[in-house]
Amino acid sequence: MNYYIKIATPNKAKADIDEISKQLGYTDLAYKDYGSGGAGRFMTKLFGVLHILTTMRKGDVLFLQYPMKKFYKMATTFAHWRGAKVVTVIHDLGAFRRHKLTPEQENHRLDKTDFIICHNDTMAKYLREHGYKGGLHSLEIFDYLSDYPVKNQKPTFKLKNNGEASVVYAGNLGMWRNEFLYHLNGIVSNWKFNLYGKGFDLTKNTCDKLIYHGFIRSDDFIKNVHANFGLVWDGASVDECNGAWGEYLKINNPHKTSFYLRAGIPVIVWSQAAMAPFVRKYNVGIVIDSIRDIDKRLADLTADEYKTIHDNAVAMGKQLADGHYIKAGLKAAHEFFSNN
Repeated sequence: MNYYIKIATPNKAKADIDEISKQLGYTDLAYKDYGSGGAGRFMTKLFGVLHILTTMRKGDVLFLQYPMKKFYKMATTFAHWRGAKVVTVIHDLGAFRRHKLTPEQENHRLDKTDFIICHNDTMAKYLREHGYKGGLHSLEIFDYLSDYPVKNQKPTFKLKNNGEASVVYAGNLGMWRNEFLYHLNGIVSNWKFNLYGKGFDLTKNTCDKLIYHGFIRSDDFIKNVHANFGLVWDGASVDECNGAWGEYLKINNPHKTSFYLRAGIPVIVWSQAAMAPFVRKYNVGIVIDSIRDIDKRLADLTADEYKTIHDNAVAMGKQLADGHYIKAGLKAAHEFFSNN
């Protein structure tokens, strides 16, 4: 039997993986949902973990999402007591992002799992270098579920004919994370920059090509927003993704990439980001060194080249809507257990 522990959470990536697990026939050990508040989540996790001892048997598989805070060690320990195997999908590495753990401390936690589904090959290399010896699979990209189909939009792309391309940026727009948004004067020339989200200070805007639309629900974005590209960028600088957020982009798969592609929108990513090889491999966007490069990259892009990129992005969005990548990761885990 295959099991998971559903956690009431506002985190979209985790909620989607819970849903995909359910679709695959995994049984939820958290029989009762005690609510989305702190105490409720605590109770849901606690009883879900305790049910391992009364439910799981030798040869079963437990699928966990990491980080799981204090319950992770307990869950893996209980599963192994019962003779079960543990698969873990990583969302965040505490040692790399928040630095609340040393790599050695985090590796000690992750040693408790038999198989890891990590973000990408860069993260896989990091885990190996820090001593992880179990099974390992690179997810490539997070799936993204929505009630709306992937729109096969046909956005115009007439940059060479005196038109303007449209680039969208969605998410947390606060200066603490995205200061670059306030340094775009003279950099955005031949494209319109549409912002969606909370936290943008219009009084500090320096770019006349920037259009702020305010907050929009994710599903409404997927259903209604049309754009030629979606930008994946973090930090204070227009020339690189700098600071802690930029460093993290070098090893993680930002959910924003999945979000744009799920909406049928090709992406623009930083050349040093861990997602850059994925974008090149599947030709679902363009890769840049600096935001200053966007003008020229768009000017050099032909209508036929854009159509190919757009069609690839729509096809990718359909795969993300089906849970293709986490399904592939779980399949790899079961094959690993069968062969070892």
